[in-house]
Amino acid sequence: MKQRRFLLLGTAVALALPLLAHAQGAYPNRPIKFVVPYSAGGLPDTVARIFAQRLGDRLGQPVVVDNRPGANGVVAAQALSTAPKDGYTFLVTDGSMFSINPAIYKNLTYDYKRDFMPVSLAARAPLYLAANAKVPVNSLQEFIALAKAKPGTLNYGSSGIGSTHHLTMEAMKAALGLQITHVPFKGSGQSVPALIGGQVDVLFSALPSLSGFAKAGQAKLLASNAASRSSLEPNVPAIAEIIPGFDLAPIIGVLAATGTPASTIERISTEMAQIAKMPEVIETLHKAGIEPIGSGPADYHKAILAENERLAKTIPVAGIKPE
Repeated sequence: MKQRRFLLLGTAVALALPLLAHAQGAYPNRPIKFVVPYSAGGLPDTVARIFAQRLGDRLGQPVVVDNRPGANGVVAAQALSTAPKDGYTFLVTDGSMFSINPAIYKNLTYDYKRDFMPVSLAARAPLYLAANAKVPVNSLQEFIALAKAKPGTLNYGSSGIGSTHHLTMEAMKAALGLQITHVPFKGSGQSVPALIGGQVDVLFSALPSLSGFAKAGQAKLLASNAASRSSLEPNVPAIAEIIPGFDLAPIIGVLAATGTPASTIERISTEMAQIAKMPEVIETLHKAGIEPIGSGPADYHKAILAENERLAKTIPVAGIKPE
């Protein structure tokens, strides 16, 4: 009798072990974290939250957004690097963390090629060149002609020295030989009102902060800084139509820490690509001035390297030196 019970118990254990192993190995079996190196409400945070909600629904586990601003991305990078490399912690950021920060801040403790693995290029958010309503131009060509005819008389606002808004204009100035004075502000919350109030003639900013003023006739959209025209504003030309290869539209993507299992990266990348195609996601992102992409690790890696290369040429032209 004891021997029979032992055999039955052994059989039961043998049958249960594969099921237990499968349950323990199934991914994901607990919440996933999206670390964002900025405060809530910014571009990467917006993208992270929109994708996180749908990703959680598809994976059957919550995807939590963890805002870790500070130290030029170092705080977020450390949060990722100190977490287990098991595919439950990811970084959602824009490209400036790898293209601008290393060029203007000394002694950063993180390095893109060493510490990160690209997962998904989630979205892109073009910036738009806008002019105050009283500036006598109605197109990009007219603006360029005016700037060349009156060198040094026009000015432009930006979200701060070293911002993409600043560097986009400096890249454009360098390519076309324009002389336009820079007036830095602390964010679009200051620069856009300055444009509408006439304190600055032009600036680059995100579409949501400009579209209402453009519709009211208080600002004129002249161009975007993406590689091609955006479906958000198809009648607004891209600067690349005049300057071949020009592309400084911010990109937002998901990265994992080096050492994360390839199977996990593939799973998240595949899900992100499917989410980017959802009509409700496209609509929600478009309202925020964002274009969904959802391409995989290889494309994201190429995009990061290309952005790094373009900005490496622009930052010295802007007169920015490492701090």
